[in-house]
Amino acid sequence: MGNKKTNVHLLAQMGLLTGLMLVMSFTPLGYIPLGFMNATTMHIPVILGACLFGPEMGAVLGGLFGITSVIRATLTPTLTSFVFTPFYSLSPQFHGSWKSLIVAIVPRILIGVVAGLVYQALSRMVKQNAAAFVAAGFFGSITNTIGVMGLIYLLFGEQYAAAAGQSYDLLFGIIIGVVGTQGVPEAIIASVLVCAVGKALSAIYKRMNVYA
Repeated sequence: MGNKKTNVHLLAQMGLLTGLMLVMSFTPLGYIPLGFMNATTMHIPVILGACLFGPEMGAVLGGLFGITSVIRATLTPTLTSFVFTPFYSLSPQFHGSWKSLIVAIVPRILIGVVAGLVYQALSRMVKQNAAAFVAAGFFGSITNTIGVMGLIYLLFGEQYAAAAGQSYDLLFGIIIGVVGTQGVPEAIIASVLVCAVGKALSAIYKRMNVYA
């Protein structure tokens, strides 16, 4: 009976996180327009889910993040949205393909896997779980940035550089700059938010005996 009740609570909490992500995905809360691309906060619920319910649940939420990014890139495209969706072409030169699905989905699944594994490893080593939440937030977030930008470079490098009005020879340096100027601040913010929200939710769930 206890396991059945716990499973119901788990499904309910996953449903809440899924609903939150769906709301965020189609409002400015989830994607912040930067002209040629979007910054995102969609990774925050993914990391929280991975910390609280394990890397498997995190991977599921990450997959949902990836799917919503494909939908958003298709419906409200920017100059470089073709790297995230096979259903949008800026021009015959700049067009998406099946590789767009890899860029959009694979790194987002890895957010949940990495964050969940980091949290599990550190939570066994330290008594206070604040450090585990901080580390999971940072590494989960930076996994997203490095994974997406790295795959863009590998799979769409020349098209992406041309669409952004940059030389392909300079693209690697630009990507490193994006990781440093956007990815690292995003990871720091994720660390703070995941720690604050995660500690509060963790305390509530422990009292309710809600864990995978």
